[in-house]
Amino acid sequence: MDLALLRTFVTVHRAGSFTRAAALLGLSQPAVTSQIRTLERQLGRPLFLRQARGVTPTTIGDELAHRAAPHLDALVEIAETGLDDESGVRTLHLAGPPEFTSARALPALTALVSQGLAVRTSLVSPAEEALEGLAAGHHDLVIATARPRGGLLTATPLCDEEHVLVASPRWAARLAPGVLLRKGAVVLEQLPVVEVHESLPFVARYWAAVFESKPAAAATVIAPDLRAVLESAASGAGLAVLPRYLCEDDLDSGRLVALLDPPVPPLRTYFLVVRTGTLALPHIARAHETLLRAATDW
Repeated sequence: MDLALLRTFVTVHRAGSFTRAAALLGLSQPAVTSQIRTLERQLGRPLFLRQARGVTPTTIGDELAHRAAPHLDALVEIAETGLDDESGVRTLHLAGPPEFTSARALPALTALVSQGLAVRTSLVSPAEEALEGLAAGHHDLVIATARPRGGLLTATPLCDEEHVLVASPRWAARLAPGVLLRKGAVVLEQLPVVEVHESLPFVARYWAAVFESKPAAAATVIAPDLRAVLESAASGAGLAVLPRYLCEDDLDSGRLVALLDPPVPPLRTYFLVVRTGTLALPHIARAHETLLRAATDW
């Protein structure tokens, strides 16, 4: 059986689409369709059910993928390990949120850079956009705040970040001690808000988790980078919800004040996401392992 046909089959099985598989393989969609039909003729069985949006594997298709994929991944690992030894330098294409990637991921990968790994970074805020880029083959490894569905991508929990409601000391001084615990979000309705987007993603998530309500006011300042939100809040522009890792130094120094210490603080989970099977590639596997190991201290 032709290994090229099996490789195309496994890619389609993981992608759930001839179009997406063609992009990953660098082939035209008609070429992918032709290869799958050839394989189906050789086996005498249908491997996929064609649908309006993508394809669904038959039971025979699932069985073949289960048996063939590990061996194909092993062959890729052998081939890529040889290339790694010859070239000396491999490039990791990493994508993730600007703040977390800058503050956490890139420093953690420094040791691998010193060992010859080259890194190219895409700072992408919407998780969906980064995952689409990964599926299309633009990235090797994505840090995302959403777990993808389907078999094309594989996600591993990386770490949780705690969200903190903060403001400058000037705004914090206007709130009586314990008033938020007694009266809840209504106390904050007259305070200006600093956020990354008009939809108030951080504030809305915090309000839902802590106050079981929706924020009443629109943002006063919109800055599409949490580091800019931090600086605006610290300068007195208004309250903000920030990841603790990003504002911890400012809380310690007094530039920012935590307005509330809820019994169960809101959390957001980060995932390491790769295309299924690509952890067989040594440079991706090393980066994946390095980030997971570093995250134990985050």
